[in-house]
Amino acid sequence: MSNPFAGIRWIWKNGQLIDFEKATVHVLSHALHYGSGVFEGIRCYDTRQGPAVFRLAEHLRRLENSAKAYRMPIAFSADELAEACCETIRANELQACYIRPIVFRGYGTMGLFPLDAPVDVTIAVWEWGSYLGDEGKANGIRAKVSSWRRISHDSLIPHAKATGQYLNSILAKIESHKAGYEEAILLDDKGYVCEGSGENIFVVRDGRLITPGQTASILDGINRKSIIQIARDLGFEVVERDLARAELYLADEVFVSGTAAELTPLRKLDDHAIGDGRPGEITRAVQAAFEDALHGRSERYREWLDPVPVQSAAPQVA
Repeated sequence: MSNPFAGIRWIWKNGQLIDFEKATVHVLSHALHYGSGVFEGIRCYDTRQGPAVFRLAEHLRRLENSAKAYRMPIAFSADELAEACCETIRANELQACYIRPIVFRGYGTMGLFPLDAPVDVTIAVWEWGSYLGDEGKANGIRAKVSSWRRISHDSLIPHAKATGQYLNSILAKIESHKAGYEEAILLDDKGYVCEGSGENIFVVRDGRLITPGQTASILDGINRKSIIQIARDLGFEVVERDLARAELYLADEVFVSGTAAELTPLRKLDDHAIGDGRPGEITRAVQAAFEDALHGRSERYREWLDPVPVQSAAPQVA
């Protein structure tokens, strides 16, 4: 497997660009021991207007909200973090990339009480293709309903994109992989459909799109919101409601969405063929419009893309 970070020279940390090899974390960092961190997944696309970040402000707002939920003060404003993302992209001379801001409790204290630990902020970028593969985006993937349930609102904060919480997804991902599938679908604590290990989920039935709502322990996906708007703009009805497991098997079409996975159809679930086993017409229509929005080919959704401005001053390098 090739190294996805090959060629990356700079990482932004606490206000400065530092050499990739020096971007290290102490082994006694609080986040390493207790999972006390929050993060975002963001993408920059190579458009006709140059590199542009998809819905950067919304992603950084969610990062701030995740940090707030876990009482982790961020020493940088959203505008400063937005510029830091762009600075890191420029410094690494990338036209398209995945962006990973992470806020975590660093080195300086130990024990479950976290508020005395310093809060560090870093941003890394690298080239990363579709998470579930180009073949999966084109022809669909096979998924498995996991035996692991999604964390519930009365245990942790599903709306926060927190590092430690992803152990839940890792368990499901490993289980599906060991069983020979590309992805896992998790149910919530009540047994309703929740989401994939790293994606939101949509079912198409009788011409309508159905997706679990905010009370189903989902992450409030930014690509999910974008797809809901696109689907409605295309004239499709979108319903947010509880979704029974059996509805997945009876669906005409199923697809998942996320920053890493973009929009990926499902062709089989637990060895049940979805529809005729191929991505359906509604999935294809929404996927095409979504891809146009991501890559700057749609004037209607141009406001979702934040161009990476040309560097106006020398970057701060440590």
